[in-house]
Amino acid sequence: MWMTELPPFVPFFIGALIAGITRGRLRAVVLLAIPVLGGVHLLNIDAGVVWQMQFLDYTLTPYRVDRLSLLFGYLFHIATFLGVLYALHVRDTLQQVSAMLYAGSALGAVFAGDFITLFVFWELLALTSVFLIWARRTPAALQAGLRYLIIQVLSGVLLLAGTLVYLHDGGSLAFEYIGLGSLAGWLIFLAFGIKCAFPLLHNWLTDAYPEATPTGTVFLSAFTTKVAVYALARGFPGTELLVYIGAIMTCFPIFFAVIENDLRRVLAYSLINQVGFMVVGIGIGTALAINGAIAHAFNDVIFKGLLFMSMGAVLHVTGRINGSELGGLYKTMPKTAALCMVGAASISAFPLFSGFVSKSMVMSATLQEGYTMVWLALLFASAGVFHHAGIKIPFFAFFAHDSGIRAHEPPTNMLLAMTAAALLSIFIGVYPWLLYDLLPFAVDYTPYDATHVIAQLQLLFFSALAFAWLKLSGLYPPELRSVNLDAEWIYRRLVPRAVRRLIAALRPLDTGIRAGALRAAATVVKGLSRYHGQEGVLARTWPTGSMVLWIAVLLGVYLVLY
Repeated sequence: MWMTELPPFVPFFIGALIAGITRGRLRAVVLLAIPVLGGVHLLNIDAGVVWQMQFLDYTLTPYRVDRLSLLFGYLFHIATFLGVLYALHVRDTLQQVSAMLYAGSALGAVFAGDFITLFVFWELLALTSVFLIWARRTPAALQAGLRYLIIQVLSGVLLLAGTLVYLHDGGSLAFEYIGLGSLAGWLIFLAFGIKCAFPLLHNWLTDAYPEATPTGTVFLSAFTTKVAVYALARGFPGTELLVYIGAIMTCFPIFFAVIENDLRRVLAYSLINQVGFMVVGIGIGTALAINGAIAHAFNDVIFKGLLFMSMGAVLHVTGRINGSELGGLYKTMPKTAALCMVGAASISAFPLFSGFVSKSMVMSATLQEGYTMVWLALLFASAGVFHHAGIKIPFFAFFAHDSGIRAHEPPTNMLLAMTAAALLSIFIGVYPWLLYDLLPFAVDYTPYDATHVIAQLQLLFFSALAFAWLKLSGLYPPELRSVNLDAEWIYRRLVPRAVRRLIAALRPLDTGIRAGALRAAATVVKGLSRYHGQEGVLARTWPTGSMVLWIAVLLGVYLVLY
């Protein structure tokens, strides 16, 4: 009985402790065993398990199991195993311990049944993940990590503030449906939106993820945004505002991804694009839409992880990640190139690949509920993601031109992790019903009907044709050695520049105030020295008789008055 009441994050935290004090093969065995044993343990747990405890006057629910949390629990165990396998060659205690704590924090968040527990793991997600960025140990990684941490902690502060307001308004600590009918709902919604990379709140992702280590980015891509998707599905299903926010999320990253040179940054924008589909599904709120959003979150962790793995392998082997510096690697890295193309086909929603069986659910639900303009936006976004993730990533990394780099395949553990992710993507695409059986609601949907397949193949064909025409005509944006800033320009350029100008404008006033203060201080010192200086009145020698006389006078006055 006690095993079913053991929260899934506990083995991960224990594993992180053991990993910190072990070395070599023993540590590798521990890191691989934790997600395997934890996954087996989770398979034996049924929905409905609840563990509660009293804290002061409140009832906390650190462990609450239902179909929604179970699916994310399975997903995070799979993602951890793939990430650990991919990073087995790393001999960095900081990365390995941080990754295990990060995965455990994600599990703690999705099984949290109250806002206080959720807040604790929400902040632990930020604190543990930032070390995967700093572990690269470059000045750019240090600065990006600091910006990342500030924004992530801000999300936690908003969550805590929303929880306190919610309690003050008579709400309970139970983490259930919240809605936008109160200030508390808006504060919590904004906290979730930051971690979900809503438009204008997304730059922590595109700023920090490309600066992380090659292995750290794989972990980062799996947990933070998916925990936020889970939180939205739990707290705000059917919130129509999410439909339009998600539609914007699917579209705007395309324009930045097309002109971006750093291929891991392209994938970061692509991550926002894919999360947008999930947000749309949650906003629609029907059973089909929620199922589609959750299924797409499951598939995205695997195929986006595969793409980040392939680019991480390129960075690990060549030391380069800009499209302008790569090309022709298919000759010396054919296995990595082939596995990357599986990830590209999956994210592009090719039939028989995982992206197709989940993305089509969201788009079908969008049409069924009458969101025609949103459906057109999702259609545009589907074509766009094929451009920047399905074609651009493998094309510029492996096929565009011969960069002259004579590389080699990455370590075997990297290839095994990529192969496992590729096989999972294909298996789910060919046989999606196993995944469908795990979804929160009963699934009555067939992805492989003629309409879905033909429409998607037409979209992909014309999108590929457009890419070829733009490339051959010279209209496709070239890969330039540059850094592109979008909304982060506000706090990375505008605000520092404004502060510097404000300081320059206030410097004369500051100088005048300082000079006046010094003159006033000099006057006070001069006045005090008149009385307390060596020749001052109070510094003189007074005869004893005079002192006795004054004491007698004061005593006489006291006697007269009292």
